Amino acid sequence: MTTLLEARYRTVLRLLPAYYRRDREEEMVEVYLWDVDRDTQDQSRPTLGEVASIAVLAVRTRLATTGAPRRYVLLGSAVRHFALYAVLLQAAAVVSDEILRVTWSATRGAREWDLFLAGFTGPDPLSAVVAIAGWVLPLLWTVAFFALIHDRRRLARTAVVLAALPTLWPLVGPLVSEWSVSDPWFATAIALFAWLPALAVCAAYHRDAPRATLPGDAPGLAFLACCVVTGASLAVVPAMADIAWAPATCFVLAVLGWLLLRTRRAVPGAGSSALALAVLGLLILAVRVAALFPWLGLPLPAVFLAGALAQVAALTLLVVVLAVVARRDLAPR
Repeated sequence: MTTLLEARYRTVLRLLPAYYRRDREEEMVEVYLWDVDRDTQDQSRPTLGEVASIAVLAVRTRLATTGAPRRYVLLGSAVRHFALYAVLLQAAAVVSDEILRVTWSATRGAREWDLFLAGFTGPDPLSAVVAIAGWVLPLLWTVAFFALIHDRRRLARTAVVLAALPTLWPLVGPLVSEWSVSDPWFATAIALFAWLPALAVCAAYHRDAPRATLPGDAPGLAFLACCVVTGASLAVVPAMADIAWAPATCFVLAVLGWLLLRTRRAVPGAGSSALALAVLGLLILAVRVAALFPWLGLPLPAVFLAGALAQVAALTLLVVVLAVVARRDLAPR
């Protein structure tokens, strides 16, 4: 006769995908019930730690590698590609932006340098800490990228979480201080742009996942190229220097290069890469629209409005193309 505790364990185990439960459910239930007296099983419940471990296992088995059904293998590959590409883009955008800011401030005289340093102070210690963290912590995107490439997964997970933390302040700050958010939709889009890749790194690069690799197997060159593109996009057209301009420009050029590359030769994991790029493109499109929307209806420079709308059109088109490519490549054969 099934006890209440066994029924509860089986309910929690339904978090696991069906293919995994078929092979392991009975064994797992036996292990969980092994040292529990049968007379007390109707008054017992799975512990919080057991439920948490099953939830983590459910994520890992759905983002699977070899040996799992095809759809789980493809999902795991797509999430890992998305995480790697998003971390690379974040790292390059942050490094190029901060180098340009420091260079501009240091070469425009003492007044500009004083203004730059004044950005790390505030009316109270909390404001100063937030300003310094907002400048320093995003640099950890670069640490996370190279940690993934060198298979230092724990370091990568720690780095992405710390790097994404500053994006929470515009949402949390109004609750704990007098700081007010100017545009909650834009703050939400930026937070999603940071935290979805961070969560993808934490979930998809589990111990059974393969090592992170980029097409062409030249991560240093890819990082340098992204830094050059993001930095040049800001330096050549400084009137377009909002937070979405450089990542969107880099994404558009990188996807065009990727599409050209796959027409010339086979690209390993092309289907899951296309799906990952489509999702990343949607995120960047959301940031681009959220950054542009508050300014619509105001007298904007023509170059800014034309450039932003061109990015919206290019991102939308590329997301559709990538979705079509992913659907065709991932279709069962």
